[in-house]
Amino acid sequence: MKETDPIKSSIHQGLRINRALRLVWQSAPGWTLLNLCLIIIQGVLPLAALYLMKQIVDGVTAGFGAADQDAAFQQVLFWIILALVVGIVTALSRSLSEVTSEAQSQYVTDTVSDVLHAKSIAIDLAYYEDSNYYNTMYRAQREAPYRPSSIVNGLIQVGQSGISLLGVGALLLAFYPLLGLVLFIIALIGALVRLFYARKLNRFEDEQSENERFAWYYHWIMTDSNHAKEVRLFNLGNLIQDRFRDLRKSLRQGRLSLSYRRSLADFIVGAISSIAIFSTLALAAYQAIQGIISLGDMMAIFLAFQIGLSSMRSIMQGLAGLYEDNLFLSNFYQFLDIEPTIVSPANPKPIPGKFEAGVVFEGVNFTYPNSDRLVLENINLKLKPGQVIALVGENGSGKTTLAKLLCQLYYPTHGKITLEGSDLRQFDPIQWRQYISVVFQDYAHYYLSAWENIWLGDVSSEPDREGIIKAARLSGVDPVIQQLPKGYDTYLGHWFESGIELSTGEWHKVALARAFMRDTRIIVLDEPTSSLDPLAEAQLFHNFRQLIQGRSAILISHRFSTVSKADYIYVLDNGRIVEKGRHQDLLEQEGHYADLYLAQAEHYLR
Repeated sequence: MKETDPIKSSIHQGLRINRALRLVWQSAPGWTLLNLCLIIIQGVLPLAALYLMKQIVDGVTAGFGAADQDAAFQQVLFWIILALVVGIVTALSRSLSEVTSEAQSQYVTDTVSDVLHAKSIAIDLAYYEDSNYYNTMYRAQREAPYRPSSIVNGLIQVGQSGISLLGVGALLLAFYPLLGLVLFIIALIGALVRLFYARKLNRFEDEQSENERFAWYYHWIMTDSNHAKEVRLFNLGNLIQDRFRDLRKSLRQGRLSLSYRRSLADFIVGAISSIAIFSTLALAAYQAIQGIISLGDMMAIFLAFQIGLSSMRSIMQGLAGLYEDNLFLSNFYQFLDIEPTIVSPANPKPIPGKFEAGVVFEGVNFTYPNSDRLVLENINLKLKPGQVIALVGENGSGKTTLAKLLCQLYYPTHGKITLEGSDLRQFDPIQWRQYISVVFQDYAHYYLSAWENIWLGDVSSEPDREGIIKAARLSGVDPVIQQLPKGYDTYLGHWFESGIELSTGEWHKVALARAFMRDTRIIVLDEPTSSLDPLAEAQLFHNFRQLIQGRSAILISHRFSTVSKADYIYVLDNGRIVEKGRHQDLLEQEGHYADLYLAQAEHYLR
């Protein structure tokens, strides 16, 4: 019994289309209603055309022996004109259907993109450090933008075919009751073929998500400017290109193998359909020759069987397509069902208007999700109002992780972080982050205008050129921007036309200006001078002391010229605070801090 549960669950998920339909309706209700009307019209029109063709053939046949052949032709001409009108209406409805389907598809695609973006922003930072999350996100991004529209088109197909089938089914049952059963069996075989290969393709795509992402990653290495220098310097192009080709070849062969087998099965079903259609024609022709039915009846039966078979096959394949779409769309739902853990409490506390006790880490431990390694252990430190503290330690000692916890990008695994005695979890994380300015070591490059790059540090306020320029001056990037072709209106980077690329140090100053743009209580600078020359570093800290005035600051740095300017220093080693104190006091202790300092200073003392 347990072995069949996954299959039942998969089928249940595949047939659940209510969320997709709700999404489509919310995206474009007007276009959806118009599509429903066109479904009814396009379902009825083939029946009208079938009836008119019968009348035309019977009229022509009767005209052969009519006494007044002109009158007989007039009667036939009437039916031909009606058929012409039906043909024009059919062409018009088909054209309108293409427009409405395209419009609906565009609206749905844009809505799904909005949903994906909103979810990507809302989920925790921890998910971005989990490969399983990337697989889920990749599958969602790959399929979700067009699958809801595909479901709508599938329903349109089923609806149109269903209406047509009801009409031709009544006609066929009147002549050959067994034809309905033949229709159903042939269409069912075709649908089962589609279902079988839909499951196989879905399983293949899920299993190959990692390889798809690797192929995309290799493509990115070969085409992105961040890798361009090293790709050429180390002659990596052929290696990366070969790896990309191998992955794409494997993926291509897998998909083509499935396609070949499905095409063969479709051919067999199509051959059976042809046999059934022309067997029906032979039977109807025999009865027409025997005088049992008229020539018009023969044509109507033949065409009705074709329409019926096509409609039944369309319905079955449409249902199979809906099942296939929902198998793929389940990746989208899986992504949407991810729940963030960093959320605002039901009744968040207001941020205190004044900081007196400041921020305190109390016995904080932290382990990254899906890892057993303790990154931070028993961290106890204080950040008082107006105080500048420094975090010192070797790479991997936990300095940046500590800053992430302060920003509520993660929650401590154990212990707590308090603000004025209250646990940070009692505050709205979004509101709390507005009180912190941070420049992480891996700051972002925004390929926008220079002024936008800085203004992004405080998008809650209207763009203020004076404030933007002031922040640029504090970081030392103002002279650089002033010399650009369009000054602060110059686009940075080479992604867009007329963009200007900056040096690493200049980009660093832009990131610092972005942090200085926000009027916050706490400033966190992770390696703030790693890309700056000595003069720029000196100027930065001259401005920095003016900037913080009454605010708290955390400096994370390997440069002891930077660290020594802090009021208090915490030394981390393997996730633990091993020393703390002022610069001179720590040197006199001749401990870990002194070892790090002397190891760096000896290069300047020779």
